Amino acid sequence: MKGFALFLLVAAACALVLLPAYLLNPFAPETERGLTAAYTAKRYAPIVTLLFVAAGVWLATKLWNRWWRKTLVVLALLVLIGTVWLSRQNHFEWMFAPLANSAYAAMHEANFVEADDMVLAVKVNGEAAAYPVRLLAYHHIVHDVVGGVPIVVTY
Repeated sequence: MKGFALFLLVAAACALVLLPAYLLNPFAPETERGLTAAYTAKRYAPIVTLLFVAAGVWLATKLWNRWWRKTLVVLALLVLIGTVWLSRQNHFEWMFAPLANSAYAAMHEANFVEADDMVLAVKVNGEAAAYPVRLLAYHHIVHDVVGGVPIVVTY
């Protein structure tokens, strides 16, 4: 019974930290209900996962009498500790890192931009720049200087 409780604890902790990653999908339509669930899970996961680890340690002390149980208990505790770490991460920062060392091309050299591609454009002090949305989709942020003014382009 205690082993099953530990299994449920690990499953609940994993579900709690993976739910926002599943529901907050930038390339699919999101619902109000899904967003509410994801942000609620993200908000409470740091404290709840700590409570799950405490409960897991208590259960581990009750299951620590056979060598094969020790192995399973240690694995379960490692997963629980991993959920504590994951609950404090923003997985979008892993997926959408700002574009480092970006290179820019003159319009006549930008053969990677198709005629029908959408762009974000800016004009400052007579200097213009365009940023293809297709390329911004994974990085979301580009730092640039246009017309002598530092700008941040975001999508």
